[in-house]
Amino acid sequence: MYFAILLRLILGYLRIEVEGYYTERFINICRNNKILTWNLKRKNGVKLFLNIGVKDFKKLSNIARKTRCRVKIKNKKGIPFLINRYKKRKTFLLFLIIIIALINISSQYVWNIDIKVKDNLQIENIEEDLQELGLKKGIKKSEIDSKLVIDKLRIKRNDISWIGIDLKGTNIIVKIVKSDSKPEILDSNKPCNIIASKDGIITKITAQNGTQIAKVGDTVRKGDVLIAGYMEGKYTDKRFVHSLGEVQAKVWYSKKSKIPYKQVISSNTGKMENKYQIKFNNFQINFYKTLSKFEIYDTIYSEQNIKIFSNFYLPISVVKITNKEQKKEMIEYSENQAKKLGIETLSNNIENEIEDKSKIIR
Repeated sequence: MYFAILLRLILGYLRIEVEGYYTERFINICRNNKILTWNLKRKNGVKLFLNIGVKDFKKLSNIARKTRCRVKIKNKKGIPFLINRYKKRKTFLLFLIIIIALINISSQYVWNIDIKVKDNLQIENIEEDLQELGLKKGIKKSEIDSKLVIDKLRIKRNDISWIGIDLKGTNIIVKIVKSDSKPEILDSNKPCNIIASKDGIITKITAQNGTQIAKVGDTVRKGDVLIAGYMEGKYTDKRFVHSLGEVQAKVWYSKKSKIPYKQVISSNTGKMENKYQIKFNNFQINFYKTLSKFEIYDTIYSEQNIKIFSNFYLPISVVKITNKEQKKEMIEYSENQAKKLGIETLSNNIENEIEDKSKIIR
């Protein structure tokens, strides 16, 4: 039954009104003659609304005469009537043809590049490098040589261990695996010294190979030899070795900063305004006045590409421009407050500079 209703939707059907005192008999005769009806609704006991196929409507005249009912067409529905309706609207039809042609043409180009890095790691300037190699929005799909782009990018950058390029619809998906930085490998057979990389006081030193020069408590300068790359015994001559050991030291970090007692700081008021613009590739249409109603504000841009399927992007994007109002206030610090702020600022700067294995002692 559902298939028969779907078939009549494709071929066209009518919504009719049957009025009379014998509407139930009218329906029974239709069913006995295998005339498909659906979506029946009764009104005021003498009116009945129902759907029927176009071809079956011709059979109703005799049934209506027998049951003394009056039949009237309320609506014509289905694909044939829809096409016939828009045949007269030449402008709409022309516009529809143009849209279909533009979609067909745009399907031959790339309108979105999706870069996915494993584990959501950051790779600097990867978008710019891909653009230099020709992988950018608006490029024709037939002009893309994925293998050539991959080879050139691998040669140019040493922070990528694997890259893959998939072309789906008008979308390019670039998958990247970032490589781990390789530690410097030293030849264990080459004689060398262990020297101090910074000024400090030795707190622990253990020589596993070589001759220990410094001892716990010594103050050393950058470049001083801590473990020498040679060994000699009471009855043996001096021989040169690859020094190996563990050294820990207290190191001083010194920084200076000026904290003015009076400062002007900016803060958000909580008020914001949203403006929008439509971009057609490099052409844009603004739907707002150029100037913001705020005197002082911070602007955030976000762009969303338009797509009609999961990987079929169009050369159209919507740009949302959010202006957040800010206010400036004059703040005056006391001497103690300025000192505290300066210590916190410098401490954070030092923590960002020191190595992960270091322990901070204040």
